[in-house]
Amino acid sequence: MADRHGTPPDFADIAVAHWERERPDLDFTAMGTLARFARLHIAGSRRVEQVFAAYGLDRGEFDVLASLRRTGAPHEMPPSQLAEILLITRAGMTKRVDRLEARGLVSRRADPEDRRSLRIGLTPEGFALVDAAVTEHAANENRLLGLLTEDEARAFDATLRKLLAAVEGNPPLPEEPEQPGGQGEPRGRGERDHSRAKGRQGRIFRSRERPTTSERPT
Repeated sequence: MADRHGTPPDFADIAVAHWERERPDLDFTAMGTLARFARLHIAGSRRVEQVFAAYGLDRGEFDVLASLRRTGAPHEMPPSQLAEILLITRAGMTKRVDRLEARGLVSRRADPEDRRSLRIGLTPEGFALVDAAVTEHAANENRLLGLLTEDEARAFDATLRKLLAAVEGNPPLPEEPEQPGGQGEPRGRGERDHSRAKGRQGRIFRSRERPTTSERPT
């Protein structure tokens, strides 16, 4: 049976239909859309990572080289800045830089303005490798979005921007409605505990929505 758009049902339609049958009291409007988005991310990431693998890189290593390349000459920056850009810990950045340095793709040097600090820079070999990799990477991503018309691609981009801005902005939890009579009656202990638990759940949910490195454009 086709959906309202005239297309055959997919995995998300089937899952939503099952849930609607089992839990008709809940609203599953968003589930199918977000399930497709999640699967698109997984499938698209596999294709992207195949390009990096052809150049002997994983996604994290490419991100380091690409960040150094796209910032312009002299194609170097402190490791702390790299870690901040890529949303990883400094320890994680050190491991990536160690691997790339062992292959002669980046180098470490003392910061001339602060001898206690280091700067990570592209070597000529690293520059050549990331330039070749990003050439194929850009072509590959264009092929992935080539299934959309220009209008569809623009609308898709605008929608993602709107959702991402809302999610990364960590909007505050909705305020509880004021009790009748201004300040309202004092809440009991059980009600206060329930409110605190809701707040903790909200903070945990938002922390899980932070973008991973693989989700950031390079």
